[in-house]
Amino acid sequence: MTHSLGDTARPAPRRVLAINPNTNPTVTHRAREVLQAQAPPGVLIEAVSPPQGPRAVESGEDKAHATRQVLALIEGRMAQGYAGYILACFDDIAVAEARTLTGAPVVSLAEAGIRRADALGGTFTVITTFPGAVATIEALCASYGIQERCRVVATGIGVSDTAARTARGETRLARLCEEARDRDDRAIVLGSGAFAGRGAELAARHGIPVMDGFAEALAFVLHEAQSAATQDA
Repeated sequence: MTHSLGDTARPAPRRVLAINPNTNPTVTHRAREVLQAQAPPGVLIEAVSPPQGPRAVESGEDKAHATRQVLALIEGRMAQGYAGYILACFDDIAVAEARTLTGAPVVSLAEAGIRRADALGGTFTVITTFPGAVATIEALCASYGIQERCRVVATGIGVSDTAARTARGETRLARLCEEARDRDDRAIVLGSGAFAGRGAELAARHGIPVMDGFAEALAFVLHEAQSAATQDA
């Protein structure tokens, strides 16, 4: 997880911008709640979504549209001097491009969560929402060099219904968590921003570490920001 120089303002180590690439306000609000609850004292979390774009990113066209909107949002806010940026989605939407724009760290829920699960050793399962996301996440795992240790499955429930915790979605999520536990996986990664804040609850229920990428992404951003500040001192 690297980034390049380019911010127009010196990063402020205590401010983090989380960007939900879709325009679903429920997902954005939940991302803000989850990250702020996990933030150390004095760290301010701002969570936003682009003013326009897809309500759910579920196709290549959606991804391209969301990428353009996210980059425009970051470019318009760089002068505010954020410590780092969290892409609150389980994809690589705009991550590489954002790293060319800003000197602050940029990370997605996907990279943060997957790398943390892999660090536990053994195999792990990523549970995502709609089936079309499986190939994308498998490609991400391949790009990280860990595809042989990662299984990706989908509940078959869309992002909006997942965020709303419909009965059908909850039933399918529980079944896939049980399957991962029965496979003796070392961890489960929740592969969508719609699962924000569910990790501890599901871990307690199923007896296996469950992460949603939020805590891992925040830890990465703050660590990288602090390292950069120390080097500049």
